[in-house]
Amino acid sequence: MSDWFTLLPPVLAIVIVLWRKEVISALLVALFSAELIALIDGGSAGVMLPLAGLVNTLESTVAVMSDGSNARILMFSLLIGALLVFMRESGGVAALVNRLIDKRIASTPRRAGLLTYFTGIFVFIESNLSVLTAGILSRGLFDKFNMSRARLAYIIDSTSAPVCILILLNAWGAYVLGLISSYELSASPVSVLIGSIAFNFYAWFALALVLYTVLTGKVHGPMTKSEHAVLKHRDELSEEQIKPTKARFMLVPLITLIVSMIGFMVWTGDGSLVNGSGSKSALYATVLACLVAYIQLALARRFGHRALIELSFKGMSELLPLVTIVLLSLALGASLRELGTGTFVASLISGNLPIFVVPALLFIAGAIISFTTGTSWGTFAILIPIGMPLVVATGIEPSLVLAAILGGGIFGDHASPISDTTAVSSVASGCDLLEHVETQMPYALTAAGLSIVCYLVAGLIWS
Repeated sequence: MSDWFTLLPPVLAIVIVLWRKEVISALLVALFSAELIALIDGGSAGVMLPLAGLVNTLESTVAVMSDGSNARILMFSLLIGALLVFMRESGGVAALVNRLIDKRIASTPRRAGLLTYFTGIFVFIESNLSVLTAGILSRGLFDKFNMSRARLAYIIDSTSAPVCILILLNAWGAYVLGLISSYELSASPVSVLIGSIAFNFYAWFALALVLYTVLTGKVHGPMTKSEHAVLKHRDELSEEQIKPTKARFMLVPLITLIVSMIGFMVWTGDGSLVNGSGSKSALYATVLACLVAYIQLALARRFGHRALIELSFKGMSELLPLVTIVLLSLALGASLRELGTGTFVASLISGNLPIFVVPALLFIAGAIISFTTGTSWGTFAILIPIGMPLVVATGIEPSLVLAAILGGGIFGDHASPISDTTAVSSVASGCDLLEHVETQMPYALTAAGLSIVCYLVAGLIWS
């Protein structure tokens, strides 16, 4: 079967999402089609083919759980629901919102947005920690000032992966450094990696657009509809219906989450922060934060043991649809890797091309691969072995080529509906996943378009 058919599953997912406005069925159809293509490629045929495809779809979904990293992502996504409901029902969210306003730290919509923006930037250790911290801290503030959860999801999503790839003192930097270390480049791998920061146009544009949105208070595209919906239904927001109590009911678990995740990153990395496991650290830190929140509320006699257990399951049930989306996204990503979708897209740009267009085309290829597969790290693994030999053969600036690959991967990491970071951002902000993807897309595409222009110009200068 033609390699072009490997593009069919992600295309189907996008078409069905746009048509039906529903993500789970789109992911199921895409996953089923990916398994059918794999069976046909393997020589299977006949009337039993659809049944075999259905069985393989189920098995692919089950296989997601066999990967420890995937299982941990699913577990902490559920447990975040318990943590959020403990903070909310205790009155801690409402109390912290009032304190931030009284202290004039977040006394206006602009200040609330800036608090969210800089929280996402300062917590650069791991992308999931960034979105969780900024989202949990700010959702009550956004409700207070009648700003949509879609705007919050956009801000925390667009200040997580872009910051992690610019401030490389984390697992992202260690991973990329490992990928480029085997090539004989004109400069040391560390110098090439540091040099890529200035050329990572997509990350810079993404951060600049978020700051513009925060400072001006202006929104564009589908985000406008979300903002109007908040003003129409502002009395229905749950956090604002709960009486404020003590800010510590939110602050102590949140600080526990942040500090313990950094500690677990060092622990799982055998003393090295950059070598730590993000999925392990997120799960361990979330469990510890839930335990701290439980003990706090039990000691304060706010709730009894049975009530707290019921609250925790209520919180987890609220996030079950999003966790299902994460599960199916992981399964689809694994199936697309087996089909070679990313490799095929990468091969389309590896022909005889003018040198100056290579960075722009690598960025475009990275954006397509990461968007259709939902993985930035997988995109890096596919494109760096293509880009670095081109550097060696042509003499083009290595940091420019690396930055183009990294920027393209970042695009999909926070724009793709099947990316785990997109789903976690929806979880942390309390925003519907499809609404988050739709409202964020115009900003992501704007940053991508500007980046392509910059890579063409930079290619002319540094090729």
